Amino acid sequence: METAANPSADRAVVERCASKQRSRVTNGKALFVEADQRGPWARRWRDVLGEITNDLGGADLLSEGQKQLARRCATISIACERMEGEAALGNEIDLDAYGTLTDRLGRALQRLGLKRHPRDITPPDPLEYAREYSP
Repeated sequence: METAANPSADRAVVERCASKQRSRVTNGKALFVEADQRGPWARRWRDVLGEITNDLGGADLLSEGQKQLARRCATISIACERMEGEAALGNEIDLDAYGTLTDRLGRALQRLGLKRHPRDITPPDPLEYAREYSP
């Protein structure tokens, strides 16, 4: 059985439109097609998206699929934060919806390749510590 060295080379090349024929979102001029981008939640969404993108190495390194998943992660994060704000005010929230959103966020972040890296919290050897910090 013969395998192709580069199966993606057999795919048709998609031509990109001139920037004037693409949406403001595609050109990076806007984050949403039809939304005011100045509100507090829009700003928070933009902040969360920026943090996720930076965790992945920067927007210039991401494929369109990764950028789309990062946007979904930011959206789910904001939905969870809004619910957390309501809970902090003493209001009841739908814990099933909150749990579902949290699980979906975790799965989406895993798909993006973000992993939890536990910190080493092993206490230092007291003698080594004393030697290192003695005058």
